[in-house]
Amino acid sequence: QVQLVESGGGLVQPGKSLGLSCAASGSIAEIAEITTIGYYRQRPGKHREPVAAIGSDGRAEYADSVEGRFTITRDNTQNTITIRLQIDKPQPEDTAVYYCNAIVDPRYVVRGSPPDYWGRGTQVTVSS
Repeated sequence: QVQLVESGGGLVQPGKSLGLSCAASGSIAEIAEITTIGYYRQRPGKHREPVAAIGSDGRAEYADSVEGRFTITRDNTQNTITIRLQIDKPQPEDTAVYYCNAIVDPRYVVRGSPPDYWGRGTQVTVSS
């Protein structure tokens, strides 16, 4: 079973940069099934929403609300995928629990693999 372990987060002042990391580990076969990996966030009183994702081809996509301020990168080995989310110029509205999410190729899902994996989440609080 793939495990997603998040690190980073905490309290940051508005305008100060912050980095989050997520390491997905498992067997070589399990890691090879993962296509896109990224972050969702859940702000207080809001539904969980996607913020950034990066595919196996290195192409990244961002929510409009974070475009230009968030940068996601990805590093692969045979049995791990590590992503990093750089948050520049954070704003109070970026305060949320950030969750790492890894999506499995549907060709493996139809053969019994889970559709995705989730991390436990890490709190980011932007406040002066």
